Amino acid sequence: MHLSDVETHYIPADVAPDFGAVGGSDDLRAIVGALLTYGLVIAVLMLVVSATTWALASGSGSWHTAQKAKLGCFVAIGGATLTGAALTWANWLLDIGAHL
Repeated sequence: MHLSDVETHYIPADVAPDFGAVGGSDDLRAIVGALLTYGLVIAVLMLVVSATTWALASGSGSWHTAQKAKLGCFVAIGGATLTGAALTWANWLLDIGAHL
């Protein structure tokens, strides 16, 4: 048997995965946006409480409490930054998925 005797099968050019069959990307985008909004609101509230505690503790001479409140401020800022980055990353992934 030679290669010229082998029957070749061609795949039509229009065969591709149907990404339209997988729905819900708009719902997923809305859910992710809502959850990340709650995360940002909680981070801002945590920052307000920690900054207030830091100011009151520093004024009254309670250095241990002031140190813990300062750490709370840094954690709140870091949490808000990560939450914003997560929103950007999720939107980027959803946009990339639509183009594949």
